[in-house]
Amino acid sequence: MELIQINSPMSLIIPESEVIKTTNRNFIEANTQSVSLSHLKRDCTIPVFSKDNECTIAHHQFIEATRECAIEVFGGHNILMPEVRVSHTVKGRVPSAIGKPAKELYDEEKTIYYERMMFAIEIPSITQNINGNDLSLMIGGVRAYNQENLYSKKSVEKFKVFIGFQNRVCCNLCISTDGYKSDIRITSVEELKKQVFELINSYDREAHLTMMKQLSNYKLTEKQFAQFIGKLRLYNYLPKNEKANVAPMLLNDGQINAVARDYYQDENFCRDSNGDISLWNLYNLFTGSNKSSYIDTFLDRSANATEVMYQLTQALSHKTNLWYVT
Repeated sequence: MELIQINSPMSLIIPESEVIKTTNRNFIEANTQSVSLSHLKRDCTIPVFSKDNECTIAHHQFIEATRECAIEVFGGHNILMPEVRVSHTVKGRVPSAIGKPAKELYDEEKTIYYERMMFAIEIPSITQNINGNDLSLMIGGVRAYNQENLYSKKSVEKFKVFIGFQNRVCCNLCISTDGYKSDIRITSVEELKKQVFELINSYDREAHLTMMKQLSNYKLTEKQFAQFIGKLRLYNYLPKNEKANVAPMLLNDGQINAVARDYYQDENFCRDSNGDISLWNLYNLFTGSNKSSYIDTFLDRSANATEVMYQLTQALSHKTNLWYVT
């Protein structure tokens, strides 16, 4: 695969001044590092479609386009700079360094880009308190080059965009299905901006908040929670005809184990003294365990957690059967 080099990077190690530092936890943790927008613009190469050498849309273009949309829609609010996390570093070298041992490479002979990137832009002036937790509005997206066929001619490119809320207590992202576009396919930055505007305009913020507030009104007993966790583990082994009638669960076994552990141990969202756990706390255990997902699966699992909690709320409020808790 050919690359177009913007500038020779100073180093594959991100300078201390370019690392985003925060006192909060990260919204995603697995195999990721925090980088600045300027690092993406200045130090990273841009992958191309190898058969015609046409550029892909760069990570920084995606971020800037989304931020421009946020500024246009929420211009009267405080909009922070994006928090960017990347993974799966792809290293390379300039043509003049072919055959040179890696330990002898100069900084200007090295190239780098990131296969996967996720960013989130906080709008802290749009907040809501749910069960004592402050939530702020977030807009962001995911780009994963591993989902592109870069060995062909230029074609549509895939992006994921979301708008939702972040729990400031734990930095968990709360994403609803109407606040998430999982398969945007476009050929230009202008088309991408159009899709972001459509998502923002179609997102029902009040309905999302109302759904999350309702989670605090319902609880699972310890017995119901144990049954719920057990059914989550059984879901993947259901016969195909039965699975078709059950809301899917995308968290993996390790993440479900983390939910079970944190039912006892999480300092903010564990069970109460009677062993009961509110659906709000359970939801945050789900979104917290999702932080161990890779970038390319994170948003799908986040939206899925919201959908499962919604169905659980409906079952408890209407006293109807749900396969996970009967």
